Amino acid sequence: MALTGAGMSVDSGIPAFRGSQGLWDRYDPMEFAHIDAFRANPQKVWQMLVELDNIVAKAQPNAAHWALAQLEEMGHLKAIITQNIDALHQMAGSKEVIEFHGNGQRLVCLSCGNLFPKDAVSLNELPPRCSCRGILKPDVVFFGEPIPLEASQRAFQVTEECDLMLVVGTSAVVAPASHLPFLAKQQGAIIVEINLERTHLSETISDYVVEASAGQALSAILGHMRS
Repeated sequence: MALTGAGMSVDSGIPAFRGSQGLWDRYDPMEFAHIDAFRANPQKVWQMLVELDNIVAKAQPNAAHWALAQLEEMGHLKAIITQNIDALHQMAGSKEVIEFHGNGQRLVCLSCGNLFPKDAVSLNELPPRCSCRGILKPDVVFFGEPIPLEASQRAFQVTEECDLMLVVGTSAVVAPASHLPFLAKQQGAIIVEINLERTHLSETISDYVVEASAGQALSAILGHMRS
C-alpha cells in the first residue's frame, strides 16, 4: 500500500505544505487551516482557498500518480491512503483511494450539512453560502476536525494488512495519519520512504529511504516491476 502526501503532487504544480518551500511558510496553518479560524473569519480563509484552488484546478497527474495506478493495475498495490485533497490519484486511474483528509472538489454547508460539487458553486462572493444561508467550506479536514470515520477505519484496516508501505511525499507529522507507518511497522511491514528531504521516519522506522522526487522514484520502481 501507499501513504501519500503533498510531495506527491509537487510535480503537478501544487506546492507542498511543509518543507523548505511549503505553503505554510506563507500562511500560518493555525490562522488559515484551523476550523476555529475558518468559523471566526471565513472570508479571510476563503481568500487563501481560492488562491490554492486556482493552482489545483490546473493540475494534472504526474509520473508518480501514473506509476501508482499502474502498480495497482498490475496487482502489486492494494490501496492508496492519501492526505491530498486534489483527486489526482483518481484522475490517473487509481481505484482504491482512501481520502484521509477529504476531497476539495466538494463543498459542505456548516449549517445543514448538504454537499455540493465545487464547480456548481460561485466563488465571486466570499464566503459562498448554501441556499439555507449557511457558510460553505471545502469538504476537507481542517485542523481541529475529526477524520471521516469510514476513511479512518478503512485506512487502519489496510495498514494492518499490508506487507510493505510506500511513504511518499509526506513528512508524516500530523496525527492521526502519522500513526499509520508505525502501525504498519508493528505489524511487520517493510517501510519504504520516498521524500526529497529526510524526515523523522528516516531516523526511526524506515527500512529504505529514497531521497528523490516521487515521480523519479516511483517511475524507477515501476520500471523494475515490469522488467
